[in-house]
Amino acid sequence: MSSAAEQEAVRESVRKVLERTSKEAGAEAGTGPLEKRVLDGRQRPPAVWPGAPMPLGARFRVGPDGVAGTNFALWAGGAEAVELCLFDEEGDETRLPLTELTHEIWHGFVPDVQPGQRYGYRVHGRWDPWTGARWNPAKLLLDPYARAVDGSFALPAEVYGHVRDWPQQQVADTVRDERDSAPYVPKGVVVHDDDDWAEDRRPKTPWADSVIYELHVRGFTKRHPEIPEELRGTYAGLAHPAAIGHLTRLGVTAVELLPVHQFAHEDHLLRRGLHNYWGYNSIGYFAPHADYSASGTEGQQVGEFKRMVRALHDAGIEVILDVVYNHTAEASELGPMLSLRGIDNRGYYRLQSDARRYTDYTGCGNTLHVVQPHVLRLITDSLRYWVTEMGVDGFRFDLAAALARSMHDVDMLSPFLAVIAQDPVLRRVKLIAEPWDVGNGGYQVGAFPPLWTEWNDRYRDAVRDFWRGALPDVRDLGYRLTGSSDLYAWGGRRPYASVNFITAHDGFTLRDLVSYEQKHNEANGEGNRDGTSDNRAWNCGTEGETDDPGINALRRRQLRNLLTTLLLSTGVPMLVAGDEMGRTQGGNNNAYCQDNEIGWLDWSLLDQPQWRELTELTARLLALRHTHPVLRRRAFFSGRPQAADGLRDLAWFTRQGTEMTEEDWYAPAATVGLYLSGRDIPGRDARGEQVTDDSFLAILHAADRPSSFRLPGPPWAQAYELVLDTSREDQSTAPGSVHRGSEMLTVPARSVVLLRVRE
Repeated sequence: MSSAAEQEAVRESVRKVLERTSKEAGAEAGTGPLEKRVLDGRQRPPAVWPGAPMPLGARFRVGPDGVAGTNFALWAGGAEAVELCLFDEEGDETRLPLTELTHEIWHGFVPDVQPGQRYGYRVHGRWDPWTGARWNPAKLLLDPYARAVDGSFALPAEVYGHVRDWPQQQVADTVRDERDSAPYVPKGVVVHDDDDWAEDRRPKTPWADSVIYELHVRGFTKRHPEIPEELRGTYAGLAHPAAIGHLTRLGVTAVELLPVHQFAHEDHLLRRGLHNYWGYNSIGYFAPHADYSASGTEGQQVGEFKRMVRALHDAGIEVILDVVYNHTAEASELGPMLSLRGIDNRGYYRLQSDARRYTDYTGCGNTLHVVQPHVLRLITDSLRYWVTEMGVDGFRFDLAAALARSMHDVDMLSPFLAVIAQDPVLRRVKLIAEPWDVGNGGYQVGAFPPLWTEWNDRYRDAVRDFWRGALPDVRDLGYRLTGSSDLYAWGGRRPYASVNFITAHDGFTLRDLVSYEQKHNEANGEGNRDGTSDNRAWNCGTEGETDDPGINALRRRQLRNLLTTLLLSTGVPMLVAGDEMGRTQGGNNNAYCQDNEIGWLDWSLLDQPQWRELTELTARLLALRHTHPVLRRRAFFSGRPQAADGLRDLAWFTRQGTEMTEEDWYAPAATVGLYLSGRDIPGRDARGEQVTDDSFLAILHAADRPSSFRLPGPPWAQAYELVLDTSREDQSTAPGSVHRGSEMLTVPARSVVLLRVRE
């Protein structure tokens, strides 16, 4: 703790700062500083007791002498003074100076402040953008540790720390705006953490057994006919039995929720009448996004989120959050002042040598300075909170390479990765990296250390290219189908380090991938310039929707091929909500601002037989994967003989039924046979017994004509039973036909044929 002399010096500094800024801070809304409010004869504000510097944020508790109240603590390293601002139901503001300063944390305990109290901060200091100092007490700031947020972020000129509409835009960020932002920004809400998770049972699904289903809380439930209308688009909607029933019928083990941290909408979207739908624009790392709450936004959203997690856990489904700690919604130096920028701009953000400018590894205008201890603490405190108090089971880190940067370069020994590796809470949950950012050296697929899994975009590209006939040879495909050992077989990593996906929220849906070759993003209002042009898509002969029955049948077959390939591959498969039922975005491959029918899942598709059959195929494939450990391997294939008969755990075959040679791998091929042996699966079960399974032969044939394929004979198999043939529209029952080893099998055009070895 600070000495008495140091505390007195802080109080004197606060008094002088408040005196100096009284005119500018009280110019708007009739709310002057604390001294003015008292001298005007208004009701005397609450007392502020010293309180404690930890934990950070607003924590309701019992204080000295058994008095209930709330402790407020804010890290603001370079600030000269901090005011806590309390708001009543009418929006009237009471400002309370925090005069206690301990290790750069301003703190105080306010008696009788109860859960539901709305609050914010005003932080005083120098305005000197040329050195990165951007303090502006006219701007009400959201507590970075706020656990609930009430209100929405509009972006009028008043919420900018600088004069947004200054005539000379090249210097606009250097001119301080003195208008009060409080009427235009949301407020933090004091929340009482009184939940007991003792009865909650986390599924704790092993990585090798996991199947991830990426969904948007609002978009997944918004149009579901069996969910009550008042619950659609909310956490309560996702907890509804109708929503959970679809997930359990499919057989997925985890939902990966697009961002649910409180986020703000970008100014350029609001000007076009659009909103940030995906949510990759965080501003509150502890608060569930209030717009997804059906029960209220004055703290009720916290309880609703927890009830959703419990409902999913009861169904055996884990909850993984897509989190955005690489940047915030405050954007570049021309962005709004909402929280961190006004608390300590230099302390929270990476700045260039010209400190007016931000270092941008994210493409979003700013990058959090994760090397700074207090920034690292903010992130890890947030992660632990969502695990221990909100019940989640893991995280997918957006642009994770930006978090792994030390001073400049991506460093796998960076402070962020080191802290995660030793944290007793975080090292036990699922950790998924999006292993790239937009800066130099930011592409890091395969480089993250053990404990981490990664989105494997090389899997996506290879599978897309194979089924559209664009692979120059099959070397890359071989690695991707079997766990990507070339990327992950180091440092004790396992095949489940690879999160295999063909589609994600960013890009075409699966149906659009076989219906469009060009992006169609006109609805985004950016002249179709946004979104990637590298789609690796094939429209089957016609761009967009068509009434041609032949093209539509081919597209559905391609969907079956892609889903089957994904769910038979070694690694952790990730599905995107709606791909199993033919969801379309009309060719929009960047629907980040489409909070409408473009972005929402259309449940009426299940009324159409062709899409219902696709959903049933997906469920059948997942059941097959769940039943057979040879499809969920915990160790990489060796490709070497495992028994005296020379049978290997993995073998590749040409159409002639011969094993592929080195020359075959370097040649173009539209047909490959993949033999997976279940005789000698590495590892043992929970009782210590050797794991064995059936063996399978998968034939992937991407050519536009049928092809003969000689089935491998002994020692590989005496006979084969047909399990699945994607050329068939109806996959509700197993085909069941039996074929002898060495028999010549006709493989239909553009199909996957899966056969089980019979003794």
